[in-house]
Amino acid sequence: MTTAETKAPLIELRDIYKIYQMGDTEVRASDGVSLSVYEGEFVAIVGQSGSGKSTLMNIIGCLDVPTSGTYLLNGEDVSELTDDEQADIRNKTLGFIFQQYNLIPKLNVLENVELSLLYAGLPADEREARARAQLERVGLAGKEKNLPSQLSGGQQQRVSIARALAGDPSVILADEPTGALDSRTSREVLDFLQKLNDEGNTIVLITHDNSIAQEARRVVRVADGKIIFDGPAREAFPRGD
Repeated sequence: MTTAETKAPLIELRDIYKIYQMGDTEVRASDGVSLSVYEGEFVAIVGQSGSGKSTLMNIIGCLDVPTSGTYLLNGEDVSELTDDEQADIRNKTLGFIFQQYNLIPKLNVLENVELSLLYAGLPADEREARARAQLERVGLAGKEKNLPSQLSGGQQQRVSIARALAGDPSVILADEPTGALDSRTSREVLDFLQKLNDEGNTIVLITHDNSIAQEARRVVRVADGKIIFDGPAREAFPRGD
């Protein structure tokens, strides 16, 4: 048993179902999923379009609730929380990195990073200090006053990473974080995610791309709403598939 596994999971899904009704058809986007993620892990959830990986991300990220089952985050039953309490968790416990960056065009870089801290109710001086520190961390010191349109795609993604880190989250959720980037810039972003994990950050990466999933230490493969593989990346891709 590893050191991590002697502790309680940071994320624990127990028998999670997410069922949609589309006309006469029942769609099981999550079909009895159970999954534990421990502090300090770097986990890739991989699957093709329609496999159920995005549904898992939305549930883990408190963006959606399961039809049935239990989701514990830091030991707390998320399903028991109000909408406002779940929003508070998104602001204080989870950091999001999206494929399309989700930056606000009219706000400068510093303001974009500060925004989640504003929602969390932090005072202005602390918001600015945290935002500047994270922008420096991702190599964007000196770009604070730039608008997103004045940055490259890779720089915009680094702004979104700084925004995710500013709230000191327990979990970083990265949803196809390299999907809009060229191969060189994708490599830079993946190297940075690995660096964050080496520093102790817990990362859950969502992707359809096996080559991206291989960057994680652990791979969870989903298909038809079920987990069909959960283990070390080297076992998920034994021949570099």
